[in-house]
Amino acid sequence: MTDLADRSISVAFDDNRLVPLLYGEHDTNLLRIEHQLGVSLASRGNQVTIRGGEGAADRALLVLNTLWERLGRGLPVAAADVDTVIRFAEEGGGAPDALKRSEVGVRTKRRVVTARSGNQASYIEALESHDLVLGLGPAGTGKTYLAVAQAVAMLIAGRVDRIILSRPAVEAGERLGFLPGDLKEKVDPYLRPLYDALHDMLPPDQVAKHMETGVIEIAPLAFMRGRTLSNAYVILDEGQNATAMQMRMFLTRLGENSRMVVTGDISQIDLPPGVKSGLKEAIEILDGVEGVAFVRFDHRDVVRHALVTRIVRAYDALDRKRREGSP
Repeated sequence: MTDLADRSISVAFDDNRLVPLLYGEHDTNLLRIEHQLGVSLASRGNQVTIRGGEGAADRALLVLNTLWERLGRGLPVAAADVDTVIRFAEEGGGAPDALKRSEVGVRTKRRVVTARSGNQASYIEALESHDLVLGLGPAGTGKTYLAVAQAVAMLIAGRVDRIILSRPAVEAGERLGFLPGDLKEKVDPYLRPLYDALHDMLPPDQVAKHMETGVIEIAPLAFMRGRTLSNAYVILDEGQNATAMQMRMFLTRLGENSRMVVTGDISQIDLPPGVKSGLKEAIEILDGVEGVAFVRFDHRDVVRHALVTRIVRAYDALDRKRREGSP
């Protein structure tokens, strides 16, 4: 076990107006750093003394200095920002360059969405530079949210003319006709996560207006056959529940000046037994194809409640045991 007294570092901050924002209300930011990095922080006025193992103390210093720089640029330091900087410090082993990636982000009308892990930073970079991106991994890793943010940013910048949102029904779309209401009402329950993300990026009146005019379009996967999607940003969410035939159909809809993103978690396939997931097949077929980027997330990228990370980790461990044939 690491001795907290291995190393002691003192750091002073020179703007007394910003110090309370750095520490957080009732020193909550300092407590988060203590808890997550296993160090002890003692504050007195504008000075903080860090005690901990050599690596942990150095990372805590880097985290404090990074948060201080954020405040100096007028950026907020909320609990989520503290967690993000800690995450990058741990992933990068305390290297300052690693923390610079925490500033990789997407600007929309309502907010700037920044990466909260190294994989999220890679995902944002891939969304910017590739025509087809597959975001793979568990729930809560930001796959869908970041894809919608990039779509809105490109729409605002005039780089695409419309956003098309798609998601397979568990039954692959064949039973939508039995549900009450028009097409939008039938598919709305499946697309709610995409709507939620849209309303985070755009004012509600703009979302409604764009949907009325077709700038933002709801296109159930089962209804996309025969179309060519040009000048569009197209998102297929929950791609693991598309059949192989549907996935092939979807991917070949890509038109000129368009981008596509497919998100999914191949550990959460809801297709009937014996039906192959189109996402699993696409991963095999498209590996190495020019213009296609794969970004794989894991439990370390989960940005929901901390318990979600532990739940995902527990299920991953169970999956590994099953693959290895353990009881």
